[in-house]
Amino acid sequence: MKITKYEHACFTVEIENNIIVVDPGSYTTDFTPSENIVAVAITHEHQDHFDINQIKNILAHSPNATIYAHSSITSQIPDIHTETVQAGDTRTINEFSLDFTGGTHARIFSDVEPVANLGIIINDTLYYPGDSFALPPKPITALALPISAPWLKFSEAAEFLNTVKPQTVFPTHDAILSKTGQNLLDNMAAALAAKCGANYTRLQNELYL
Repeated sequence: MKITKYEHACFTVEIENNIIVVDPGSYTTDFTPSENIVAVAITHEHQDHFDINQIKNILAHSPNATIYAHSSITSQIPDIHTETVQAGDTRTINEFSLDFTGGTHARIFSDVEPVANLGIIINDTLYYPGDSFALPPKPITALALPISAPWLKFSEAAEFLNTVKPQTVFPTHDAILSKTGQNLLDNMAAALAAKCGANYTRLQNELYL
């Protein structure tokens, strides 16, 4: 299983030349679609995770790809091949199994109701919580860890990492950070990961699991 990380919250998982794209939002400018995308999984409706232009570009290259998302997203794109999912659902697409967890975005403001948010477990190995710190319902090997957002404190990310205790962890949701900010949080997260027995790495190249 090959994981390739792109800007902000977007990454791909590839097995036997089939690819799933996760959260291709408007903050991701370095992702180029290929012709072997079988699915797109979207955690929630915020533009940094869900961008209709990105979706159209993906489908222009891989017209048979299915979009898996909550009804808050699929209802916005009725002319596109989608499948509505919610927390507790499981889907199998070619070599991939997707378990959808969580259910609610972390609260940003006390007076703003959180939108729906789905965490995703891929092949019982990689967990990505979207914009939340909802714990996975099963042990996982690798964690895509949100490290910077209006809705989080680093102490929350640290507690989440220490609770999940993955073997491998890489940062995500970090487009709003400068290079200095990335380096600072990488150093802090790497030290915390080492204490719980995990290997923390910023993905500049592919990660194989």
